[in-house]
Amino acid sequence: MKAVIFEGPDQPAMVREVKQPIPGAKEVLIRIIAASLNRRDFWIKKGIYAGAEFPCIAGSDGSGTVEAVGPEADSGLLNKKVVINPSLNWGNNPLYHQPEFHILGLPRQGTLAQYISVPQESIWEKPIEYTFEQAAALPLAGLTAYRAMFTRGQLQEGEKVLITGAGGGVAGFLVKFASAKGAQVFVTSSHEKKIKKSIQLGATDGVLYTDNEWHKNLKEQAGGGFDLIIDSAAGANFEYLLSLLNTGGRIVIFGGTAGKIPAFTAAKLFYRQASILGTTMGSPEDFKNMLTFIQQNKIFPEIDRILPLEDTELAFKHMENQEQFGKIVIKVSEVIQ
Repeated sequence: MKAVIFEGPDQPAMVREVKQPIPGAKEVLIRIIAASLNRRDFWIKKGIYAGAEFPCIAGSDGSGTVEAVGPEADSGLLNKKVVINPSLNWGNNPLYHQPEFHILGLPRQGTLAQYISVPQESIWEKPIEYTFEQAAALPLAGLTAYRAMFTRGQLQEGEKVLITGAGGGVAGFLVKFASAKGAQVFVTSSHEKKIKKSIQLGATDGVLYTDNEWHKNLKEQAGGGFDLIIDSAAGANFEYLLSLLNTGGRIVIFGGTAGKIPAFTAAKLFYRQASILGTTMGSPEDFKNMLTFIQQNKIFPEIDRILPLEDTELAFKHMENQEQFGKIVIKVSEVIQ
């Protein structure tokens, strides 16, 4: 089969012929129709993601059809159109994952290949309204957004929400999820066009976090503070987020692209009865609830562009330029009718 191989740190993504996987006892073999890229894949490719090993086949997101099943898997799944939940070995506790938890694409072979073998419980029926490309853009970003906003953030109708870093796949889902819930949404970004696009998706307004007075401008825009802030950056701006919280507010953080959080005044946290909550991916229950939510509210992912498998290196270069809005999808195989 063809697969995208990372042969070493910061090396070009190369399409190579590799051995097709064989499904284990309770696994299914998926013929991947479409995959999509995440920042996680970018950091793996750079060689700076924890546990990165080479050569490897990355990719957490994928959709396709069930081509074969292992000896203890359900044969009724054959030919089903499915989407893969990349959150593997979560465990039985919905509050947090077990030590064996990992994300598809490292250390296990990922979706940037024509075939992949995954545990039977990791596949879900593709939403009928979704194309394979739309389904491939959903799993990691949609699951992360759903758990951050609802399971951890406990967003309620009528609340005021701030989403940092508009433009990425998770942020796009967050804007749509919050709007569908009846919240008032604001965003930050480094690009004016991404703020305008977020407004088209349901946000009320937003600011450039590159401006010196961004936090003051944002508070003026919103007419006060926020009940829920969802952040993927951390870094030096985190203390400003604390200042933007209403009493009883929550900050949910799922990334740290801007680096370590510096020291901050503890009173900003305890005097406001505020909470800082961490989150990563989500449980099988979160994935199920996310699929239900998007179908009930007719929410579709934002797709920046669709490229063939052979152009995966170009896709990573586009991601590195940080000009995308939404997901970059890789078309792996053609649909067989």
